[in-house]
Amino acid sequence: MKTFLTLLCAAAFTAQAVTTAPPNIVLVMADDQGWGDMAYNGHPKVKTPNFDAMAKAGVRFDQFHSAAPVCSPTRGSVMTGRTPNRYGTFSWGHPIRPQEITVAEALKSAGYRTGHFGKWHLGSVQKDSPVSPGACGFDEWVSAPNYFDLDPILSVKGKATQFKGDSSDVTAEVAVNFIRQCARDKQPFLAVVWFGSPHNPHKALESDKAAYEGLPKAEQNFYGEITAMDRAFGKLREELRKLDIEQDTVLWYCSDNGALPKIGSTGGRRANKGSIYEGGLAVPALLEWPSQFKEPKVISIPCVTSDILPTVLDIADVTLEKTPPLDGVNLLPLLKGEVKKREKPIGFWDMGVKGMGASSEVWMRELLAAQERGEEPNDPQRLAPDAGKIGKPVSLTKFPGHSAWLDWPWKLHRIEDKKTGDVDWELYDLSADPDESRVLFAEQPERVPQMQEALENWLESVAKSLNGEDYK
Repeated sequence: MKTFLTLLCAAAFTAQAVTTAPPNIVLVMADDQGWGDMAYNGHPKVKTPNFDAMAKAGVRFDQFHSAAPVCSPTRGSVMTGRTPNRYGTFSWGHPIRPQEITVAEALKSAGYRTGHFGKWHLGSVQKDSPVSPGACGFDEWVSAPNYFDLDPILSVKGKATQFKGDSSDVTAEVAVNFIRQCARDKQPFLAVVWFGSPHNPHKALESDKAAYEGLPKAEQNFYGEITAMDRAFGKLREELRKLDIEQDTVLWYCSDNGALPKIGSTGGRRANKGSIYEGGLAVPALLEWPSQFKEPKVISIPCVTSDILPTVLDIADVTLEKTPPLDGVNLLPLLKGEVKKREKPIGFWDMGVKGMGASSEVWMRELLAAQERGEEPNDPQRLAPDAGKIGKPVSLTKFPGHSAWLDWPWKLHRIEDKKTGDVDWELYDLSADPDESRVLFAEQPERVPQMQEALENWLESVAKSLNGEDYK
């Protein structure tokens, strides 16, 4: 599999000649932080001073979406620029296919040093897996198979290693060490920094909970985790300034899905994590590239995590010679003000496939104990040796589950019953109805058929990719 990946990566990408050093890329992601779980977005309790500072100084996305309403699929979209059902990352715990070309492989072929730090959740963190961070293009990695909390055991390029402290602080520190090395060597880098917070169970340090004294314990721990993540993000951002590389570094932050039920904030949007309605998809997002964007700006046009790869490739001046179907678009023209609307709509599709369990705490504790005995566990569930296997072909005419087509300001929902095949449709005008409460299906007789056709054409394309058509 490694030989296949190496050959495919070499054939798929060429780096274009540049006259100046390419910018560094830092992609940061939270785990389960909703759109409203930020002070700068109006949350009345949570304290996020570092995120607030970046929101004032950089680019703030007010209509940013995760490609899926749960974690692993969205993370796959960042890696590939593609909606996750194209490669079988249907829900949490489902691995990425090793046939996919990742942003790490692309930038590595262009001379970047690549590193992954924190939550992986796209496969294994054992060294011999075809879907470890290393197998997916990362030179350095300190990673967990899923979310992780205080005093985590993480995989350092396959070796289980005990760390001490808050999970966000630990993640930021290992990322900073990587960035320092790259800065010292004057080598452009891609650092993917994926926090494990504020995923439950929420376990904040006493010092972080103290800022929320008097609130219920659950809120103290939840908000405390966000504040700890804010602090860690601030350290990361400040380190770029200490190293004098912030001007030519793209720092991009977002979350992997919408808000948690009950305790999280959607900012008033409908539903929560796990749903294709806006509350399950709308996430906070910020970007900073001081040499290019000297003044703060707000982007109110819908964007999605699948946009990250095509945007980063343009920033790094890397071109795909053989282009698979990409669902994301290059956002640079939008960021530069050269265009005022998105070049194509955004599709979402939740098939309703169940997630797959992956406990970082248990798996990493067992991996550490096994390696201390001189053993390497060979559990198929944890190694994911068959991650690249193409399953039985899916239908190109039936699309079970909940899908949607966001063509701003309109959002069309398609809900197909798995058993009966019956399809229900809902249409909303998000500009006037952000909480998706007023169905306008009957009021738009001309618009609806066009959007229905576009959505089903996209669903057919996704099904073809899932069936392996992109790898032929």
